[in-house]
Amino acid sequence: MPSPRLRFAPSPNGRLHLGHAYSALLNATIARALHGEVLLRIEDIDPLRCRPELADAVIDDLAWLGLTFPEPVWRQSARMSTYRAALESLRERGLIYPCTCTRREIQAASGAARDPDGAPLYPGTCRGKPVPEAPHAWRLDIGRALARCPGPHAYTAFAPGEPDTVRTAEPARWGDAVLGRKDVPTSYHLAVVLDDAAQGITHVVRGQDLEAATDLHVLLQRLLGLPTPRYHHHGLIRDAEGEKLSKSLRSEALAALRGRGVSPQEVRARLGFPGGDTVGTEP
Repeated sequence: MPSPRLRFAPSPNGRLHLGHAYSALLNATIARALHGEVLLRIEDIDPLRCRPELADAVIDDLAWLGLTFPEPVWRQSARMSTYRAALESLRERGLIYPCTCTRREIQAASGAARDPDGAPLYPGTCRGKPVPEAPHAWRLDIGRALARCPGPHAYTAFAPGEPDTVRTAEPARWGDAVLGRKDVPTSYHLAVVLDDAAQGITHVVRGQDLEAATDLHVLLQRLLGLPTPRYHHHGLIRDAEGEKLSKSLRSEALAALRGRGVSPQEVRARLGFPGGDTVGTEP
């Protein structure tokens, strides 16, 4: 059995907040309990919103919390050729197709149908059309994908101190999801399954807001011949109004807490991690 390996994988499109701190500290705590390690991965595929100075700030914030990670730190922006090759493999097998539709067009054509994230479910407008000269995304042909890997689809969920459970996955509810964007040759879904496999990740610890995405990830792993890690989807940190903390809501950043004189130990205590010592990611 491989040594347990986890990863904390933030996107540098804003400053980290308490929700990120909780996830990072939980990854470190679970890794120590498993006698494993945590890797840091910078998920910076978005060329417009992700900036180098924000990636550096991520590392600074984590170091302030007492978290250190093995080098080198992976950056998805350096792995575009890998994602492009995976897309080409799926294209050669007839499992993806090009799509030029705009968000407005998809909204108008999809009606009330929604994917698990609440976005309009793509109605397949471009399915079967030739590759256009105009910029285009690449979508998974969910019908062909499920014919190739009919299931049943499932993954193992784990929780510290509890027996593992098997969860049923329903990738069909994502429809023809985007696997390659118009501006970059990947999407979150494709990049994350390729990187988890390449880094030997055995246990994925991430928020409940990504639990539904696991259904699609399980299918992509089967299509690409990749292993499926164990998954734990933790609760989210919320504000006084019950909204989950997010960069889009401008939730207070760790840097702002630091500027107000809040200590890393106070942050840990507030998030339910006892003790004031720094948290290492090695067993």
